[in-house]
Amino acid sequence: MWKQLWESHGGRIIGIIAGCALGILYLIVGFWNMLFVALLVFIGYTIGKHKDLNLGPVFPLQQVRIWLSERWRWLK
Repeated sequence: MWKQLWESHGGRIIGIIAGCALGILYLIVGFWNMLFVALLVFIGYTIGKHKDLNLGPVFPLQQVRIWLSERWRWLK
């Protein structure tokens, strides 16, 4: 059961663990910024889900470079 869960949701699990670890570290530094902790967990979950679904890179740098070079000719 655990192996099947890990194979289907491994990226999400890693993302949530990473977000929680960073969130706990941030909690030690400042308690009242709980929204930042929620943001860290959400970002970790989103990146993990993106990896699980094999949607390609999270930040398509090649497409961004092409988009910018179309807008600003001096970037070529």
